[in-house]
Amino acid sequence: MFLKISKILLYLMLFTIPCWVNAEPAVAPANASATTFATVTPNPNLAFPRDHGAHPAFRTEWWYVTGQVQTASGKPLGFQVTFFRSRSGIGEDSKSQFAPSQILFAHAAIADPAWGKLRHDEHAGRAGFGYAAKTDEMNIKLDHWTMKMVSDTIIAHIPARDFNLDLRMANTRQPLLQGDAGFSRKGPASSQASYYVSLPQLKVSGQIRINGKTEAVTGTAWFDHEWSSEYLASDAVGWDWLGANFDDGGALMAFQMRDLKGAILWAGGTRVLADGTILKLGREAVAFQANTTWKSPRTGALWPVGTTLKVGDEVFEIRPWFNDQELDSSRSTGVIYWEGAVDIVRNQQRLGRGYLELTGYAKSIKF
Repeated sequence: MFLKISKILLYLMLFTIPCWVNAEPAVAPANASATTFATVTPNPNLAFPRDHGAHPAFRTEWWYVTGQVQTASGKPLGFQVTFFRSRSGIGEDSKSQFAPSQILFAHAAIADPAWGKLRHDEHAGRAGFGYAAKTDEMNIKLDHWTMKMVSDTIIAHIPARDFNLDLRMANTRQPLLQGDAGFSRKGPASSQASYYVSLPQLKVSGQIRINGKTEAVTGTAWFDHEWSSEYLASDAVGWDWLGANFDDGGALMAFQMRDLKGAILWAGGTRVLADGTILKLGREAVAFQANTTWKSPRTGALWPVGTTLKVGDEVFEIRPWFNDQELDSSRSTGVIYWEGAVDIVRNQQRLGRGYLELTGYAKSIKF
């Protein structure tokens, strides 16, 4: 991880800040490996809107929203917006805004079935000079890329390289605390955990601009917020994850953590029924079984893009909108992953829509 962080920091120093005038004298950087990060422990006692904000004492954090919309002309589109925060452990004693102690990244993508692949862009910078993730509210800014919450509505403004997203995602529910009151285990050891909060069934409105054409869109989205300092077991290589909104008002989050041989190290999730009943899913209640694979012509990774998912007593088929939804973020987070819009099907009937996230198939995940 630290090798990746150092490469990213070098990139940021060379390209993100155009001028070093009036920077304070250089100091020897702190050893990131010696940094004491905050730990994830049970019974977090989360409070909102405060805990929608940043938690800079932890090593890693992300705010993630995915959704499916329809344009005014009837075209289906999927979208993903993710902001990351990473505590590098470098320059924490410095008062300079140039100190790279907190690094921010962002990814945005549009899944366009008519085009058959993702439109993707990414952004990165150190906290400071107007780049910030506030601690008492959801308000994240990376230059002109922003995501904030105003009166239970998430507002995302993403002026990407070849598309623009201007979306409002209204929440009408209480935060869904994953795991045990927001303490979400990710491995055999209790330290392998995150704090994890979701907002399913967000109502989307706004505009998407592609190839110079702006259209109004409406649809549904899923929001996740996680923060942690130790996320993966040492022998974990990646995960399979699904966040899905059902047409009847229900929702589902399910995941499994895999080792190098494909064995399942941990699994879990949450099922929300149409009447609002919340069912917690333990590691034995979740099973992903690949039924369709796709090999990337770029990375050579073999992705299980079509999956049969068993959660409790229910069985669903996960069908991708199209196969090529691979996202290469090697230049920022160092991760290659498959992040795709999918339909949730049973007996050939669509029950809902969601996003499937697959990691560790191109190369092992390192935090």
